[in-house]
Amino acid sequence: MERVLGIGGYFLRAADPTALAAWYRDALGLDTDEHGQWQQEAGPSVFAPFAADTGYFGSRAQQTMLNFRVRDLDAMLRQLREKGAAVEADVQEMDGIGRFGWVTDPEGNRIELWQESA
Repeated sequence: MERVLGIGGYFLRAADPTALAAWYRDALGLDTDEHGQWQQEAGPSVFAPFAADTGYFGSRAQQTMLNFRVRDLDAMLRQLREKGAAVEADVQEMDGIGRFGWVTDPEGNRIELWQESA
């Protein structure tokens, strides 16, 4: 059986794609080339369908949620706050999994940030 090798891209609609790409670069350090290609660090990715009525993604209109792995969740959340981003105050920890925080991008998309357990 053939299997997928990994996530090859994540695409989202934006009212201002250039401004949104700049926000991801400037606020999260997502260093992409002119085609949007980004060489991410090796690590796990999670694929997990949620119930249709979940509130976990924030707005019910948001059908998917992007999760980024981060080295230092507290430092990333502080950086985002300093840039004026809409950062949720709540940080959650799951034993053996890691710590989670959330930010909303300028287009209203909720993003999860994940610091893996050591």
